[in-house]
Amino acid sequence: MKKLLKYLKGSRAQCVLAPLFKMLEAILELFVPIVVARVIDTGIANGDTGYVVRMCALLVLLGAVGLAFSLTAQFFAAKASVDFVKRLKHAVFAHIGRFSYEKVDASGTATLITRMTGDMDSVQNGLNLTLRLLLRSPFVVIGAMIMAFTVDAKAAVVFAVVIPLLSIVVFGIMIISIPLYKKVRLALDKVLCTARESLTGARVIRAFCKEDEQVDEFRERNDALTAIQEYTGRISALLNPVTCVIINIGIAVLIYKGAIRVEAGLLTQGAVVALYNYMSQILVELVKFASLIISITKSVACAGRISAVLDTDAEYDGESNEADEKSENIVEFRNVSFAYSGAGDKSLENISFAVKRGETVGIIGSTGSGKTTLVNLIPAFYRASGGEVLVSGVDVNKLSLEKLRSKIAVVPQKSVLFKGTIRENMFWGKEDATDEEIMKALEIAQAKDFVMKKDGGLDACVEQGGRNFSGGQRQRLAVARAVIKDADILILDDSSSALDYATDAAMRRAIAANQGEKSVFIVSQRTSSIMHADKIIVLDDGHAEIGTHEELLKNNAVYREIHLSQFDGEESA
Repeated sequence: MKKLLKYLKGSRAQCVLAPLFKMLEAILELFVPIVVARVIDTGIANGDTGYVVRMCALLVLLGAVGLAFSLTAQFFAAKASVDFVKRLKHAVFAHIGRFSYEKVDASGTATLITRMTGDMDSVQNGLNLTLRLLLRSPFVVIGAMIMAFTVDAKAAVVFAVVIPLLSIVVFGIMIISIPLYKKVRLALDKVLCTARESLTGARVIRAFCKEDEQVDEFRERNDALTAIQEYTGRISALLNPVTCVIINIGIAVLIYKGAIRVEAGLLTQGAVVALYNYMSQILVELVKFASLIISITKSVACAGRISAVLDTDAEYDGESNEADEKSENIVEFRNVSFAYSGAGDKSLENISFAVKRGETVGIIGSTGSGKTTLVNLIPAFYRASGGEVLVSGVDVNKLSLEKLRSKIAVVPQKSVLFKGTIRENMFWGKEDATDEEIMKALEIAQAKDFVMKKDGGLDACVEQGGRNFSGGQRQRLAVARAVIKDADILILDDSSSALDYATDAAMRRAIAANQGEKSVFIVSQRTSSIMHADKIIVLDDGHAEIGTHEELLKNNAVYREIHLSQFDGEESA
C-alpha cells in the first residue's frame, strides 16, 4: 500500500487544499445552530423583526460562502484523485509490460484487466471521498459535541454517550467488511475470466455446441459473486439503520432532558433547537462517514490488489550491452533444462546444440513436446531452469533485454496485429522503414499481392487484432513485420500453419534467398517446411535429437513417423 502513496507526490497541494476548504465549510456549518438559536431567543422572543432579518441574511451568507468552499474542495479532490490514478495507471501498465511470460501466465489476463479498470475506478472514487470527508466528518462530529457543551453541558452529556457507541459500530463493521470485499474482487475476476473466454472462444463454443455449458459455468460463478456480494452488502447495510437508531434515541433523550430544563427555566428554547441541530448534524455526518467507510474499504481492497501487481517482480534485465559479434555461433544451448512454474516434470531436459551464423534450424515434434518453449528461451521470454543459453557468445541472463531482443525478430504462434494501418504495423519492425523496404518485406512474406488489392494499400485499415484479415493473411503480415526488422536471428514459430503448401514453400524460398548471415529458426509441424534446414531438432518428451533430414529419416522414429504420415511414404522436395 505504501508503494502507491508516491504517486500522490504531484498532487500534494490539492491533497492539502481539498480537506482544508472542507474544514472551512464545516466551521461555518457549526455556527448555523447558534445563529438559529439567537433568532429564536432574541429576535422572535423580543419581536425584533430587524434582528431576525439580519440573522437570516447571515445564514444566507454562511450558506453561500460554505457552498463556495465546498465546490472548491470538490474541485481539488477530483483533480487530485484523477491525476493520482492517471499516474498509477501509467505505472501499472508499464510494470505489466515488463512482466516475464511466466508472470503473465501466473497473474492471468482477466485479473490484470480488472485491476487496470474496475480496481482503478474504485481507488479513484475512494481517494476523492477521502479527501473531502475523512477529516470533515469527524471534525463536524467532534465540533458539534464541543459546541453542544458550550450551549448546555448537562444536556450535552447525551453526545458523550452517543458518539463512542457510533464509533464502535462504524469501525466494527469496517473491520469485518475489508476482507469480504477482497473476496468480492476475487469472485469478480472469475466472472470476468469466464466472460472473456466465452467471447474470445465464441466460434469454438458454437462449433462444439457448448453454449449451454458456458452459460451454466457463467451462472455458477455469477451466483457465487452475487452470494458474497449479498453477504457483504447485508453487513455493510447495518451501518445506516444502526447509526440512525442510536442517533434517534439520543435525540429523543436530548429533547426530553431539554424540555425538563426549559420547564425549570435552566435552558432556553433556542438552546434546545441548537442542541437538536447539532445532534442532526452528527447524524448526517455519521451517515456520510458510514458510506465513506464502505467506499474506503472497497478502495483499500482494490488498492491492495493493484499494489500486488506493482510488488510482482519485473522481468530480469541483464547489465551487459557487449555481445561477441565475431562469435562463430550465433546461438548455443549448453545442457539447457526448463520447467514451468508449478509443473511437476521438465518441459526440456539437457539440450545442447550450436547454431552458426547464416544457418537455418528446423524444430519439429509432437504437440506439447516443447518446440515453442525452446525458441522462447532464445529471447529470454522464459529463463532456463538449468544450463546456459548463449546469443553471440554471451549468456542471455547477462545481456540487457534491449540488446538481446534487438538481435532477434520473432513471429509467435498466434499472429497479433495492432489497430492502425498496415504501414504502422510494419513500423513495429523498423520505425523508419521506407515504402520500398516495406514492400520488399511484404514480397518476401508473400503478402504484397493482397495488400496492394486493399483500399489504400499500405494505409489500409487494420482493425483490433487484425480481425479484418484472414488467418493466413495475418500470419504473412506478421512474418513481414519480423523480416523488415532485419535482425541477426529470425524465429518463425509455426508461422505458416494457416498457409497452403505452395505459399509456404514460396515464403521459405524468399526468406532463404534474402537470408545472408541471418540465422533462421523454423518451428513447424510439417517436415516439408524444415527438410532443407541445415540442422533439424526433433523434440520428444523434453529430449532432443539433432541431425539433417536424411539422417533423421534413418535414425529417428518420431521424425520418420511424422514425415511418412504427411507424404504417404514418399520423399518430397
